[in-house]
Amino acid sequence: MSDISKINDNVESESEISLSDIVEFIQDSWKQLVLASILGSLLGFSGWYFLGSYKAELVLLNNTNTYTYTNTNTNTNTNTNTNTNNNNNYGLDLLAWRALQKSLPGLASQISLINNLPAEHKDIFSAMSNPKWWTKSVTPNYAISKADAKDLAAISKDLESATTKILSFTINVSGQSKESSLDNARIASQFFRSGGAYLQLKALLNSYESEIIGTAAEIQSKLTQNQVDQTYYQERIKNLEDLRKRFPNHSYLNMQLTDSRENSSKYLPVENQLIAAINDLNQIKESMSRLNDRQGQINLMKNFLDQAIPLAENQTDGILLTKTFLTIEEKLRKDLSVNDLKGRLALDQLRSQLLSIEARFVKGLEVSSSPITNKTGMLTATAGGLAIVFFLLLMYLLACRFISVPKVATRP
Repeated sequence: MSDISKINDNVESESEISLSDIVEFIQDSWKQLVLASILGSLLGFSGWYFLGSYKAELVLLNNTNTYTYTNTNTNTNTNTNTNTNNNNNYGLDLLAWRALQKSLPGLASQISLINNLPAEHKDIFSAMSNPKWWTKSVTPNYAISKADAKDLAAISKDLESATTKILSFTINVSGQSKESSLDNARIASQFFRSGGAYLQLKALLNSYESEIIGTAAEIQSKLTQNQVDQTYYQERIKNLEDLRKRFPNHSYLNMQLTDSRENSSKYLPVENQLIAAINDLNQIKESMSRLNDRQGQINLMKNFLDQAIPLAENQTDGILLTKTFLTIEEKLRKDLSVNDLKGRLALDQLRSQLLSIEARFVKGLEVSSSPITNKTGMLTATAGGLAIVFFLLLMYLLACRFISVPKVATRP
């Protein structure tokens, strides 16, 4: 029994790896390990050199248009009134950027399915179809970072608003070659601008379409009601005029007129009732005139939408589409009569919205300089090749050492 226990102790002692065993192993195999390190490094570097990707960086400035208007009024009492109006219009604010960040992947996916899309554009549009790409590859640069804001002891209101103001966007795009990475960066920045303009144009068209659908029937209903009321008031005025002719010089004009719709109005002098009825009729005519003008504006916008919506279904470049919409607006303006001020007012509002979108994505988002590119991942690739070859050699040496160890015979 004691012999078996001694044998087991010897087996366990031989199966344990001591520090001396490790030192001995390194001394015996250091040449192979050094050679493996060199070969692994060369393998990783070669893979990076021939198969490594390039990463291009492009910065889009989020320009602002700032103007200051100061009005100073000094009177004889030496009182001074100064009015200063500051207006900062950034290309994109934080809310607009968040909306585009969620909508642009869907638009990129739609464009990637187009059959005539150039082959060099398919890979980048396929990448932009993933919402995670916009989180990783497009970075907004704020006027003041959150870390800077925490370091400040006191933050004013202007400083608090500066933490949400976007000064620029940095776009990082990868490519298999230097030229492809630069092309991908340009394509991504152009899509950011044209796609953003397209999405805002679609939102504008949807708002006009909803307004037309929601208010056209309501306006027609109000017009019909006013026409009915107009008939009643005209009949009332006729009856009051007949009543005044029937009783001439038997009433006096009461200057304290009351509402003719009150129950006591029938006891007022005929002249008062007649003035009140004519006044109500004039108000109805004014309301009908305003409703007719509004209906004309809606018909004008409907004419615009009939031409604009089919174009928006076939064109996804928002910058080009904005120019086309402005051309349609100009043609509609030429067809208006000189005296149609209400129609011109509606077109002025439409033109202002179109120009605002165009300025936001053409002048607001502007490429600061040419994109730069460099090859990335050299250290990672070299370290990876080194680790793979070193690990395989280590496993081989350990296997050889394990096989060469003589087995200890045990007694039954």
